[in-house]
Amino acid sequence: MKPSPRNAEHDNDDNDVDSEEKEQGTEIEVDEDVLPSRAAAIHEEIRQEGEKELERDGMALLWSAIAAGLSMGASLMAKGIFKVHLEGVPGAFLLENLGYCFGFVIVILARQQLFTENTVTAVLPVMHKPTGSNFRLLLRLWSLVLLGNLIGTGLAALAFNTMPIFDDATLQAFTAISEKVMENPAGEMFANAVISGWIIATMVWMIPHADNAKLFIIILMTWLVALGDLAHIVVGSVEVLYLVFAGTLPWQEFFWPFALPTLLGNITGGTLIFALISHAQIRNDMDEEAKAKTRAEQKKKERESKKQQNNQC
Repeated sequence: MKPSPRNAEHDNDDNDVDSEEKEQGTEIEVDEDVLPSRAAAIHEEIRQEGEKELERDGMALLWSAIAAGLSMGASLMAKGIFKVHLEGVPGAFLLENLGYCFGFVIVILARQQLFTENTVTAVLPVMHKPTGSNFRLLLRLWSLVLLGNLIGTGLAALAFNTMPIFDDATLQAFTAISEKVMENPAGEMFANAVISGWIIATMVWMIPHADNAKLFIIILMTWLVALGDLAHIVVGSVEVLYLVFAGTLPWQEFFWPFALPTLLGNITGGTLIFALISHAQIRNDMDEEAKAKTRAEQKKKERESKKQQNNQC
């Protein structure tokens, strides 16, 4: 039996984000000239993008996230190859860590779903209107994207272990890079991940108005994460799962001390610190603008009322 148009419309509405604009039948204003500040324009543009992501089909999100996890394998691959061929070269540490940026460049420019991007993008619509429906959509997106990222990183790590692609020197470099990730205890892993989440969130905030500098910003910010040996749930999963599939690390150590502290740290840095503070700043700007408009309208009404009274006299 073919569903009625009303039922079909109701099914589509299940993933609709609650917002003031939808209630009023308008769109999010992103024009910098209309909004109180340039920061507000960036905030609203990211919020608009976040609404689109929250409303996307679940399978589309999952497949995009799997693709992102696979793409992140490029970070370990490039870093390992650089490590082998730059041995003994002055400044090798700086150039080797440049390889870390490759996965991020692929994922972000290809518009694939990366969990740490969504600690800002998908959170802003929820902060703007924190309803139960919006929280449900956020948890749905986070769950699907994190699952897809971990599946993709697992496939990349498995391929690096089992497929005859790399020579022994490169495989040993992969092992050395991955073992370095596991040197930190859980507490340090969490602290590193907080800073990493904050840096990635800053990158997400800078990209909308970056224009031709977008590639430079991605490389600059992710290179900083690599230079600081900071923990990232997706790139780190490729590295740690490489050790798991190589048989040198038990499965349980992937979850603790790595995955859980790193995940919580990335969320804390990206959402609880960066997104919350940024939203609070813009919300205050928008509230002040709304108050100014209300005062202007009130004064206009008062002038019109006095004019009518004068005319009657």
